[in-house]
Amino acid sequence: GWVRIMALALLYVLLALGLNIVVGYAGLLDLGYVAFYAVGAYMFALLASPHLTDNFPWIKEAFPNGLHTPIWIVIPLAAGLAGLFGVVLGAPTLKLRGDYLAIVTLGFGEIIRVFMNNLEYPINITNGPRGVSQIDAMSIGSLDFSKTLHLFGLEIPPVALYYYLFLVLVVGSVIVCSHLANSRIGRAWMAIREDEIAAKAMGLNT
Repeated sequence: GWVRIMALALLYVLLALGLNIVVGYAGLLDLGYVAFYAVGAYMFALLASPHLTDNFPWIKEAFPNGLHTPIWIVIPLAAGLAGLFGVVLGAPTLKLRGDYLAIVTLGFGEIIRVFMNNLEYPINITNGPRGVSQIDAMSIGSLDFSKTLHLFGLEIPPVALYYYLFLVLVVGSVIVCSHLANSRIGRAWMAIREDEIAAKAMGLNT
């Protein structure tokens, strides 16, 4: 019920904090930001579900017990893949400003959405609009997010565990963003946002 809605709200707060770095601090109108979220989410879905082993016999042979990739391996891999997509997107768009940047990044976001919805034929990678199912639950050490946690006589259901996880991540992200804003690079972003030509004249690497 409402706990699940609150957990989703916190997830979107996390996304908003990330978007605020690009649009708020640096003043770059990036409308394709959610595509990087999709890339990371699909990577976890594929590496922690039976989808790849069911559709690719050679992966089934290599991993007979299934791909149950831990979250700690997926996070750096997903960050690296999203970073690679960022470089691919950034290469042709670094010289664009304002509305032009917005249009190109919006197009990138749409391309990713269309790809994810259609990468079912001729090779089934994303399972099309039906999505990937049977994804493993999160686990941190011995803490399994699919099971009720018994702590000091209290019973914390799985949905509440996800809520607390997102809450911790949001608080951590707010602290990181605050430190970033007050750092040398954060002040450089804000200088670029206010006046890029003046920032460049002052020696900032725009």
